[in-house]
Amino acid sequence: MIVGWSMSNSITDDLVIDAFEMGLGKRGRAPIVCHSDRGSQYASKDFRSLLKSTDTIRSMSRKGNCWDNAVSESFFGKLKTEEVYRNFYKSQMDARDAIFSYIEIFFNKQRRNSAIGYLTPEEKIDLVETVA
Repeated sequence: MIVGWSMSNSITDDLVIDAFEMGLGKRGRAPIVCHSDRGSQYASKDFRSLLKSTDTIRSMSRKGNCWDNAVSESFFGKLKTEEVYRNFYKSQMDARDAIFSYIEIFFNKQRRNSAIGYLTPEEKIDLVETVA
């Protein structure tokens, strides 16, 4: 389930900090592990400090190891093929609104995923939290 996300014209540490903080706000707690690639935005001092302040373990892929990030890469592939490449956006606001709808309404709540037993991400999270 996508719980934190952000969009910007540039890839900065503010972008990932905003996404992480959105996830914290929605979930009410930090994840145990934050896995990322080796981008400078994830290695920044401010982002590392945020993870440390929330007792989140930072995990980074080794150079050239795309498998560690397979879940995220799969999501971004779906976002691009199912939403972005199919549409022309008149403005950045139109793009943001469409991507918001894709993530928050379609992907999390309606799109069934074979990797989680053909449940939606929201159904899977509810099931896991009910059992825990």
